[in-house]
Amino acid sequence: MTEQKEFPWIKNYPEGVPATINPDIYSSLPDFEEKIAEEYGNTPAFQNFGCTMSYKELDEKSSAFAAYLQSLEGVEKGDRVAVMMPNLMQYPVTLFGILKAGMIVVNVNPLYTARELNGTLKDSGAKALVIIENFAKTFEKIASDSPVKHVVTTKVGDLLSFPKKQIINFVLKNVKKMIPPFNLPDAVEFNQALSIGASKGFKPVEIKSDDVAFLQYTGGTTGVSKGAMLTHRNVLANMMQTGIWISKEFKKREEVVMVALPLYHIFSLTAMCSFLQWGAKCVLITNPRDMKGLVKEWAKNKFTVICGVNTLFNGLLRVPEFKNLDFSMLKLTVGGGTQVQKPVAEAWFDSTKGHIIEAYGLTEASPGVSANPMYTPWNGSVGFPFPSTEVSIRGEGFRDLGTWTTPNEIQEHTGEICVRGPQVMKGYWNRADETAATIRDGWLRTGDIGNMDSNGRITITDRQKDMILVSGFNVYPNEIESVLQGMPGVLECGVVGVPSEKSGEMVKAVIVKQDPSLTKEQVIAYCRQNLTGYKMPKEIVFVDSIPKTPVGKILRRELKGIVQK
Repeated sequence: MTEQKEFPWIKNYPEGVPATINPDIYSSLPDFEEKIAEEYGNTPAFQNFGCTMSYKELDEKSSAFAAYLQSLEGVEKGDRVAVMMPNLMQYPVTLFGILKAGMIVVNVNPLYTARELNGTLKDSGAKALVIIENFAKTFEKIASDSPVKHVVTTKVGDLLSFPKKQIINFVLKNVKKMIPPFNLPDAVEFNQALSIGASKGFKPVEIKSDDVAFLQYTGGTTGVSKGAMLTHRNVLANMMQTGIWISKEFKKREEVVMVALPLYHIFSLTAMCSFLQWGAKCVLITNPRDMKGLVKEWAKNKFTVICGVNTLFNGLLRVPEFKNLDFSMLKLTVGGGTQVQKPVAEAWFDSTKGHIIEAYGLTEASPGVSANPMYTPWNGSVGFPFPSTEVSIRGEGFRDLGTWTTPNEIQEHTGEICVRGPQVMKGYWNRADETAATIRDGWLRTGDIGNMDSNGRITITDRQKDMILVSGFNVYPNEIESVLQGMPGVLECGVVGVPSEKSGEMVKAVIVKQDPSLTKEQVIAYCRQNLTGYKMPKEIVFVDSIPKTPVGKILRRELKGIVQK
């Protein structure tokens, strides 16, 4: 890697942030977990439904689960174990248990259909599955066709204390009827697996830093989902990079983190691991769609950190009680996953007196690439590359387009964002052709379009595949969405390109109303004031909700098929 001192962003780093990090402080993620357990002991590591689990308990339970996996017939080091559950205390126990056994975690969205689940299980070749009972019926439909030989089922309340455990499990099954009957006769219950493992004892295994830790399947918002091979070193490096970025303001054993984004998503997963470095208490939110519930959790915990996406922040701001919360402890709000819209960022600051710090990343980079320094007001950029990270804007022929100094130079310096650093994945699982197309000369081709100014600040204009070509002009959905989001009466929106005989493509806007009386004519009039002609939405559809991934990314391909009812 080129000497970092040559890069323009270094001089704009927050005070005390070095140009490079050491990704080899820990030899593996289990080594990291064991050392923080030793350091923080009885300090609460996780909280869920008001119950806590200490760092010491995390270590003991994850070792027991690792021992259970080691006892399974035909399951060995390097094998894949799928995990399908929301944010529960069972998740970190399962996660570190799999990694301690030298196996590979395959994170699965609990809301997957049977077809989607089977695709991931077959592609990864997972031999075992840990699944929450609420979705066990989904697996049952494809169990005989999948490679999975061993199943562990868990209930929401399994690691909660008495009597909360019994009450929650009873209510979900018998009152709310949230657990469809299923038939998996050979499945083992989670707590039984822990007991079996504890009785057998964990046998430590040798794990190398370049061993694969996760098969993290890409979101699939633009096509076929692929398994990114993230090594122990990849994730540890990104933990170090993001941790050092915020280190000046953080105190050991004092931070309280709202973990609302699902941990099966790499943004939430790496952020959670990063905060564990500080002995933070991570409050796991099992149902992040319950905005009123999130506000109640905030009132109880007075969070110092929240990581989220635009839709999460927007949703919280819509809860009347949110503005009455005590934000005096809040140190850091990180926005990622998709662009934070200016109106949302400004409303967040008005309510909390803290800025949303926008960051950028992608699954293939474990995921963090860049971020704005803490306390930076919204500026439309995603900040500066993290320590030990290179970013290059590339054009045709993979030519480096360099940086811009004045705004009239932006267009000629706009191209594909490419990344090089210790957090970049090993490649795609069993897809050598896709790996070769995505990683070129050590550079990860992100598929995101953007530019970099002479200070090293990165601005993303859009996804390469999302760009709309209107009569030869490039139109970026993010820009139009930001304009629409600022319009009174608009709650949410999404923008896509659809075929047009006249212009090749035209702009289509899908809008959720806040004001029921909002009309298409009003939207057009507002856009005309803020957008040039070729960027104007030619088709406007009002809907009750915008289709999104579980972490709030708009599913643009689904927007294209939505028509006015």
